[in-house]
Amino acid sequence: MKNKKIIILAAVFICIAFSLSMFFQNTGIAPGGHGREPYVTKVIDGDTIELFIGESVRYIGIDTPEIHENIGSQWLYKPRPYAEEAKEFNRTLVEGKRVRLEFDVQKKDKYNRLLAYVYIDGKMVNLEMVREGYAMIYTYPPNVKYVEEFVGAQQYARENNKGLWKGMEDNIIPASLASKNSGMLRMVEATILSTYLSDKVLILNCRDDFKIAIFRNNLERFPKEITRSPDTYFKYKTVRVYGIIKEYKGTYEIILNDPSQLQLF
Repeated sequence: MKNKKIIILAAVFICIAFSLSMFFQNTGIAPGGHGREPYVTKVIDGDTIELFIGESVRYIGIDTPEIHENIGSQWLYKPRPYAEEAKEFNRTLVEGKRVRLEFDVQKKDKYNRLLAYVYIDGKMVNLEMVREGYAMIYTYPPNVKYVEEFVGAQQYARENNKGLWKGMEDNIIPASLASKNSGMLRMVEATILSTYLSDKVLILNCRDDFKIAIFRNNLERFPKEITRSPDTYFKYKTVRVYGIIKEYKGTYEIILNDPSQLQLF
């Protein structure tokens, strides 16, 4: 009877060990949260790669111009300005190489991609993409571990007119043209008509059906008056904001991650 119990316990232990091994292999994570330095087999675009284990990895904290556009039910090749350049720079950094993954609060996104800070030779690739002007910051709570570093890298790229930032300040567009500049980094001038503050986000509703969004976790970086009375602070005022224009539920918006993206007149 004693030997039988030992055999059963041993079998259970082997099953658990095998399950953990498969989990770590499939996610590219070693026990304790350290990366197993997986091999990069493919660069999908400026902020997404594919590992040899078949997992896709989306870089945390950044956003690059899209290479494909969803038209109808198909993704068609329609690169935005600087999309191919961002992909190529990313490729030179990581393709065919081993990388280390560091995770934040969320491990995967809604598309089942791993969310990670990606390192090669001790250098964070996410940060390099921003510093060299191939990406802009896209801080999405709760994954905000290195927000200060990303803000500093973007300020450096902007001040030095690198990549995406070349000529941006000379090409200010009205909110009415946001739809024609979807997917592009632009500085937009808009008039705010109303505001909406929830426990997750502050929405600034502008003329011409344009919106500005600030996630609640990022509001801590903005003046306190914004959350105390957003209508008093913004209503009927003109602002200039910059960022990559996104389409969301039929309207166009820019997400603000840092106060430097907002000018109030």
